[in-house]
Amino acid sequence: MNERTLRNLLLDFKRGRLETDELLRRLRALPYSDLGFAKVDHHRALRCGFPEVIFCHGKTPRQIREIARRILAHDPVLLATRASLEAYEAIRETAPNATYHESARCVTVGARPAKSGPYAVIVAAGTSDIPVADEARVATEAWGARVETLYDVGVAGLHRLLAHLDLLMGAAALVVVAGMEGALPSVVGGLVRRPVIAVPTSVGYGAHFKGLTALLSMLNSCAAGVSVVNIDNGFGAGYLAGMILSSPSTQRASRSKDARRK
Repeated sequence: MNERTLRNLLLDFKRGRLETDELLRRLRALPYSDLGFAKVDHHRALRCGFPEVIFCHGKTPRQIREIARRILAHDPVLLATRASLEAYEAIRETAPNATYHESARCVTVGARPAKSGPYAVIVAAGTSDIPVADEARVATEAWGARVETLYDVGVAGLHRLLAHLDLLMGAAALVVVAGMEGALPSVVGGLVRRPVIAVPTSVGYGAHFKGLTALLSMLNSCAAGVSVVNIDNGFGAGYLAGMILSSPSTQRASRSKDARRK
């Protein structure tokens, strides 16, 4: 249940459209549903602004289907990550309008409509980093945020990145995904005055240590304004970017900027 749903529920009660017993019945399930194998948090959208997200890895199709069904009973938006085609089919059984994002390995249902105004840029160093970048893109878009992508612009050819400076400098937040030595977030962080969320990927040769080299490089970035999420955690980076773009301060700044233009 999100804030708008709860507000409408209370207004219906105030206006006499909803009986006390029915209001209590609906609020009784607000904290969570206990499925035995999972306790589905229906209060999360009210606390955090977005409903609980399903991490599909390690869950059975039946578990995924039941969790999705309970989430969608309280909120029209669903995001599932690390989802296989089997997980997608399980969600489709309860939500025929579900969409599978194959590269991102994500499933969405009823994502919020994209807003105009401030946008996030998802930057990927190489083509091999795109699956993680796409996970970040889907997670950001699930918030209803406007997203632009800039792929294969790593430090091996900086002219490819510098050709898009206007796009980078106009963003409200940037997610920068890189493997190998993980240098790209520092470069971007030195070019913009917006938050840069760095994502190390497990892309590279032996001394890359499955992403550890990139992670340590990003943690040691000399550019201010760079934060780092875990290896291959495109979801975490995209979720944070969505929160930044949906925050009241970002929205107010955008409206103020539009007003000055007029």
